[in-house]
Amino acid sequence: MAVIAINIESALVTYAIVGTSGKIIEREETPIGKFKGAEISVLVQKQIKKFLAVYANDPIQIKSVGIAVPGISYSKTGTVWAPNIPGWENYPLLQDISDLIKGKNIRVKIASNRTCCILGETWLGVAKGCKNAIYMSAGNGIGAGMLIDGRVLHGFNDAVGSIGWFAMDRPYKDEYKARGYFENRASGKGIIELTKGSIAKHENYAGFFRNKNLNELTYDLIIKAYNQKDPIVKKVMKEFTELWGMALANLISILNPEIIVFGGPLFGPANIFLEEIKNEANKWALPNNIQNVKFLGSKLGRDACLFGAGQLVLGKI
Repeated sequence: MAVIAINIESALVTYAIVGTSGKIIEREETPIGKFKGAEISVLVQKQIKKFLAVYANDPIQIKSVGIAVPGISYSKTGTVWAPNIPGWENYPLLQDISDLIKGKNIRVKIASNRTCCILGETWLGVAKGCKNAIYMSAGNGIGAGMLIDGRVLHGFNDAVGSIGWFAMDRPYKDEYKARGYFENRASGKGIIELTKGSIAKHENYAGFFRNKNLNELTYDLIIKAYNQKDPIVKKVMKEFTELWGMALANLISILNPEIIVFGGPLFGPANIFLEEIKNEANKWALPNNIQNVKFLGSKLGRDACLFGAGQLVLGKI
């Protein structure tokens, strides 16, 4: 038996046929481009239809479809909210796919990307076999997938893990309403904005970015500047490690995980800060809880979400 696993991102959709052992039997990708709303759903439906046709008489028997979305999948309504996909404020994705596979004895499940990432990591990644693990997804946003006592946490409105809204300073500012304090200060986008603002305040700045167009600033360039000891970037990244340490200390004290996995576009480059982040977390967390927690970068990368989409319907966790 195998399943169709689909990872929908803001710019790309990845599709795979995944076996029960985690082997990827076939894989395809489709750029989203300028598509929006129902157009993206049609893209997904076409690929599902194609896979079902190709494997209609194959012994592997496709019986399920698992889909990861970059936002929230509302279990009560079957709709999804994906802030970076135009037209997906309350989109009926489950109904679309259910209509497509009606009468085929195939089930479909949809979950948030952070839920799928923690499922993927605890199935085939660095948290394999763990019952208490947190997956930190960081890019332009910050979210957390949480597996506690062997169960994924979802919450009343399926929005568990929206930690970008952690309140970690005062006073409150209106700019925190849309993205939250933590996400404003310590996401990839937040770090870029802080670096730009800090450089703009220094008239005699002579560091790494002195003759560069700040509108083309990227996180990778900031890491290069950090490695070359740019004083402003070092200050920005010092705040970054402090905020991440505090946020993780809060999660560790509340949830008591055995492992925290770091993934998303931000981590990878930011894995060089994991030791500093853990040292900061050690200052704030309940000592008994943090004593044996492992901080590890994801080895599955983007595929953590894809494998987790398969895990949704394989049900091995």
